[in-house]
Amino acid sequence: MLLALVISACSSTPAEHSSNVSDPNDPLESINRPFWTFTWDYADKYVLKPTAQAYVEYMPTDFRSGLHNVALNLNEPSTVINNLLQGKFSEAGKSTGRFVLNSTIGIFGFFDPASDFEWIRAQEEFGEVLGAYGVGDGPYLVVPALGPSSVREEVGDYVDKYYWPLAIIDFWPNLLRQAVLGLEQRAALVDQEQIINESIDSYEFVKNAYFQNMEFKVYDGNPPIVIDEESEDEINAFLEELDNMADIEN
Repeated sequence: MLLALVISACSSTPAEHSSNVSDPNDPLESINRPFWTFTWDYADKYVLKPTAQAYVEYMPTDFRSGLHNVALNLNEPSTVINNLLQGKFSEAGKSTGRFVLNSTIGIFGFFDPASDFEWIRAQEEFGEVLGAYGVGDGPYLVVPALGPSSVREEVGDYVDKYYWPLAIIDFWPNLLRQAVLGLEQRAALVDQEQIINESIDSYEFVKNAYFQNMEFKVYDGNPPIVIDEESEDEINAFLEELDNMADIEN
């Protein structure tokens, strides 16, 4: 569920965050805004959120955890390949170990013994591979009932689903997998959605948070600090003033 992932990014983003912090390409805003209104004010409010809350309330915790682990475990092979494509051999090795250990001792991924070896799950998507090689996000998209996306992410998701074993999973089991992932993501973020509701423009806020999150993922949590020319001039002027003050004091 795309919306849940973006709300997660919003949890560390101030509600006053303005649109000029990140300047994403949004040529489809006239279409995206109505889609966002439908997604947030109707689909999420009346369907997605209540369903996730009911899932948490009535599904036994241990069984829920197991289903979630199985769904996540199926993403490990794609993570291995996507890490290799970026030359992240250590991460690829850990993901391989996770998949082998959890699929065997962990009973098809129902349990997560790999975490006991500190092999922490870190999903890598093909969209991140494209980003690592300099492919831009492309136009911003809002997928009705799912939420924010971009052309690059949609292309990446399309490629990811053709990796083994996802490529050989039948439609209904795969739909169940997607449902489990979406419900868990949405359920985990119920307490954080207030950030969006308190924002001045929820559409702009979520769009900015989405692109920040994508950049964060592409750079593995260490995105470059970009300073525009105006800010750089102000910083240089400030530093020059400090130097002048130091000269006067000396």
